Amino acid sequence: MRIDIITVVPDLLKSPFEASILQRAIKKGLVEVHLHNLRDYTDDNYKQVDDYQFGGGAGMVMMIEPIDKCITKLKSERNYDEVIYMTPDGETLNQKTANKLSLLENIIILCGHYKGVDQRVRDHFITREISIGDYVLSGGELGAAVLCDAVIRLIPGVLGNETSALTDSFQDNLLAPPVYTRPAEYKGWEVPEILTSGNLPKIEEWREEQAMERTRRLRPDIFEQE
Repeated sequence: MRIDIITVVPDLLKSPFEASILQRAIKKGLVEVHLHNLRDYTDDNYKQVDDYQFGGGAGMVMMIEPIDKCITKLKSERNYDEVIYMTPDGETLNQKTANKLSLLENIIILCGHYKGVDQRVRDHFITREISIGDYVLSGGELGAAVLCDAVIRLIPGVLGNETSALTDSFQDNLLAPPVYTRPAEYKGWEVPEILTSGNLPKIEEWREEQAMERTRRLRPDIFEQE
């Protein structure tokens, strides 16, 4: 998979890809992540990529021309499955979306900033708009990092245990069950006996029951969506 991220603050996005799972995925050659500074695509002497809104109002708007130049250049080099715009009013990111995106080959992620982008960018270049929650950040960079993490970890070979991602919360519309590790007893707090019994069918049954109970208690809205 190749991910191209368009941003006005590329330095903000470097560290997430220089550590842990994402770094290992890149070093293994399982994914390529390329950051593109939008200011490199403007002819303005001051590298300006935003301007005042037509009709007045507070906040600057990212201009269409540098975004067009960047996306057009990338598209001239390869085909892209999705051109994603990170925006608070997009569809809320969930596990189903991450699963689908992990199967793609090439995607572009455009990070919004300031008051957002010229609407014509959204009308003519963007194929999908994604939000990481009902709140506003200073820009789309952190949202892009969250999206990349959610997607990249699903690519085969990225995680050490191939089944790990399949048992994450939300993969089956349930929260994950409680997990425990050694020691089996600590300060009088004991691990459920079933988990040390070695009875795998019973363990799986227990985990499913716990997942159902936790989901009903903590996220009843998930059941309401069924």
